Amino acid sequence: MNILFQPLQMGNLTLPNRILMAPLTRSRAEDGHLPTSLMAEYYAQRASGGLIIAEATMIMVGNSAFWHEPGIYSDAQIEGWQKTTDAVHAAGGLIFLQIWHGGRACHPLLNDGQQPVAPSPIAITDDEVHTPEGKKPYVMPLELHDNELPGIVAGFKQAAVNAKAAGFDGVEVHGANGYLLDEFLRDGSNHRAGAYGGSIENRSRLLLEVITAVSDVWGSDRVGLRISPLNSFNSMIDSDPIGLSTWLATKLNDYNLAYLHVMRSDFAQKQHGDILTPIRAHYNGILIGNMGYTAAEATAAIEAAQIDAVAFGTSFLANPDLPERIKLGAALNQPDPATFYSQGPAGYTDYPTLSNA
Repeated sequence: MNILFQPLQMGNLTLPNRILMAPLTRSRAEDGHLPTSLMAEYYAQRASGGLIIAEATMIMVGNSAFWHEPGIYSDAQIEGWQKTTDAVHAAGGLIFLQIWHGGRACHPLLNDGQQPVAPSPIAITDDEVHTPEGKKPYVMPLELHDNELPGIVAGFKQAAVNAKAAGFDGVEVHGANGYLLDEFLRDGSNHRAGAYGGSIENRSRLLLEVITAVSDVWGSDRVGLRISPLNSFNSMIDSDPIGLSTWLATKLNDYNLAYLHVMRSDFAQKQHGDILTPIRAHYNGILIGNMGYTAAEATAAIEAAQIDAVAFGTSFLANPDLPERIKLGAALNQPDPATFYSQGPAGYTDYPTLSNA
């Protein structure tokens, strides 16, 4: 049997295969950041993956970075997400929710005039944000004070409680791609002094406090973490990504997480290096690789024990039956970037499966 189709034990969950669905922002939520029946259909279509990791979801009001992304902080949002978890479970799948704070990637036009927050007052400069008034430059964020950080941790903990109420099988803490927790981790965005700045240990403090709080809700073996030490998206950089990755991989052994999910490269190809090898050398738990894998490369990487599973992104977006296509060696649908963040079913729930192609 191809190793991609061998089960993977993740805590007390048994994943039926190692073809996971990566979290993908799709901006299909309704006003009020409410998950919809259309979203339930989308995720249920992809339930044959070993695990679905649902999209970045707001832990609290006032941290929207994508306009139509979902939240998990209100009763109505919990009820909306219940449609998705029910549909995925009815289709035989497992689903984690990625819980997230947008940090400096948020914008006042998306948050009733509220200024974004960050570890340091450093703005994103390499892109613009989509708003109801069109594309706009990112704004200078407010620097969070140390006494405000327990409120952030409490927000993640409440999101974890709400995700459990919505019927998810676990949660993934979003520590990647230049959002709040990643902004604290990397020294290009964290210039603060004190207990949450300076050394790698201090810069990791907020992330580890969040993991502890979320694990208190779920048990750590139902909590995953996603990181992107090389990704320059959202004006991110670190002076020593290998050192950061190695320290964090070692420290995370204390937490018995469900998995560590690593984006192995840089979207923009500005930063290069091998971070998976040192992470694998120092991390004892389940390691998930992500970014640009083909089925053949994923198979080879798992067989070589470099990783334990692969999270596929746009290929899963465009192929709801991706595991079946991989098993049969069938051609893949090509994703349509024009519909990645649009509204409605086009480019969302209308990609054909082999059975209806």
